[in-house]
Amino acid sequence: MADIAENKVKHRRIFEKIEAGIRSGRYVAGQRLPSEAQLVRQFNASRPTVARAMRDLETAGLVCRRAGSGSYVQALAEPRNRTLGLLIQGLGETEIFEPICGEIARRVHAHGFSLLWGDCVPRDLHGKIGQLKDVCQNYIDHKVAGVFFAPLSRCSQNDGEINLQTAEALDRAGIQVVLLDRDFEEFPNRSKYDLVGVDNRQAGYLLAKHLLELGCRRIDFISHPLVAFSVRERIAGYCDALFDHGVQVQPEWIWRGDVEDDAFAEQVMADTAEAYVCANDLTAGHLMQRLLAKGIRVPQDVRVVGVDDVKYARLLPVPLTTARQPCRDIGTVAVATMMQRIADLTLPTRRIQLPCQLVIRQSCGAEQGAAAENARVDPGRVPIRPAWPIHAGRSTGARIQSN
Repeated sequence: MADIAENKVKHRRIFEKIEAGIRSGRYVAGQRLPSEAQLVRQFNASRPTVARAMRDLETAGLVCRRAGSGSYVQALAEPRNRTLGLLIQGLGETEIFEPICGEIARRVHAHGFSLLWGDCVPRDLHGKIGQLKDVCQNYIDHKVAGVFFAPLSRCSQNDGEINLQTAEALDRAGIQVVLLDRDFEEFPNRSKYDLVGVDNRQAGYLLAKHLLELGCRRIDFISHPLVAFSVRERIAGYCDALFDHGVQVQPEWIWRGDVEDDAFAEQVMADTAEAYVCANDLTAGHLMQRLLAKGIRVPQDVRVVGVDDVKYARLLPVPLTTARQPCRDIGTVAVATMMQRIADLTLPTRRIQLPCQLVIRQSCGAEQGAAAENARVDPGRVPIRPAWPIHAGRSTGARIQSN
């Protein structure tokens, strides 16, 4: 077994060494490469190991092998079409993707590519899925080199299958795919496509930890009933923070529903939470309006935080504490990832997670009228009493269940 593993490492090392020589210009198009016998001696490898590396180089389009003559460097192929596509669910319905896509457009043009925009605008499920298929087919017909794809989420229980079919259709057409924000495979599985997004687990952890440091112990999490994989990671981070602070998460602390629904909102507000971590700023905004309309003060009676830092987060009746997504950085890294993928199809699948930033405003109670954001928090100076008794316990694990 050890010999097999060593041969795999050697074959990859030979591949990468020759590939680097080709891409750096050391080996030029049409040049004959060292013979397999020479490579065996150079790398102290077996003949089958060298042969495998050469086959992989040929498969990658870097080398052509001529019977009885040897292996020669192929001219590096330019993308068949210097056009890329955007496939984003509800681009006009959320602020998050606007700056991401804007930065993608700027970076793509700087690389000499053009960009096609595709959006799944319809609000009804069948219309959204139908338009997703239409835009996908349009990109295939245009023979684009790559597509930035934000998988469908919160549409139906079949989101994963629909997303997989979309990505595979692009894949079969030879179109490279970079996922934005989230994967469509459920943890712990991963799709084979590159992914660029934020560290959602860190976001959930930072928010819960901040509330814990302000003295909260009963902290609830609220999300949409159809939970995106990115939100599941935020829930996991929230649970991690409570666990690390000796608080045992109870199943009833994790709410899945629509806060715009009267019955669900009443059920949430009748509970005894000291603080709410919301899956995003939109949920936090709707919850805050419900609380204030019922005479429940934010943050004096209950604290509310969100994720995203959309524009209206600071314009809410009580400015919202949130975890800011680095949208422009996501766009920059997504384009770099796409360019690398187009240049080298043999790269391993990458999952790139950028850190979020905690933005502290009044809704968490850490700033009573302070104008500055991201101020240093001194929990001792915040004169807020818990609205309900605090329930703490030694944690032996965190368990998440749907209500």
